[in-house]
Amino acid sequence: MGIITVEKADHLFWLGRYSERVYTTLKLYCDGYDSMIDLDDQYHKKLCELLDIPDIYESKDDFISRYGYDKTDPNSIISNLLRAYDNAIVMRDEIGTETLAYIQMALYGLEAAACSEAPMIRIQKVVDNLLAFWGCVDDQIDGRCIRGVMKFGKRVERLDLYLRFQRSPSEIRRNYSRLVPRAVESGMPYNKEALEQLKQTIQAPVIDYDAALTQLGRILDV
Repeated sequence: MGIITVEKADHLFWLGRYSERVYTTLKLYCDGYDSMIDLDDQYHKKLCELLDIPDIYESKDDFISRYGYDKTDPNSIISNLLRAYDNAIVMRDEIGTETLAYIQMALYGLEAAACSEAPMIRIQKVVDNLLAFWGCVDDQIDGRCIRGVMKFGKRVERLDLYLRFQRSPSEIRRNYSRLVPRAVESGMPYNKEALEQLKQTIQAPVIDYDAALTQLGRILDV
């Protein structure tokens, strides 16, 4: 692992994954918010199915509240942000106080959104802080390997979510092209055969999304 231990690499990798999970699921949550409020009683069920999480929510209103802000729900957005924060705290010396601060501000913002009459305004600030976090990673962290591990986690998570939601082939292929150099740059061991199989699957005329998800899940099986 070069300049960082396996344990530290794990924390950095999951910091990248959890922060990306929060960012992307927040965007999905916001996209469906008005629909859930006004019209769609089934949106949250579809979302749970696509994310492969249990539908424990009693209604769309219960989903809006608990999936967004319930710290006792392990699949909630705020629970994933807390996991990102926990990993960031452990890696404070490696990522720097300023970089950590953006994750902390995102957490404070999401907590504020839970009791706000205009939660979408608060959530936009959470999204902005997560974007600023990644900007700070590039600006403040000198260690290429540290950045590489975090961005490897980020790209794995984004591709995972995009496959689950069956985004367009062009988006899938573009994110795969960004994943490969991050895998190399991270210095982490990864399954090159699974990565090549994934490439072949997503380059097919019709993508088999389930097969691609399985192959992506095998990338770290080494």
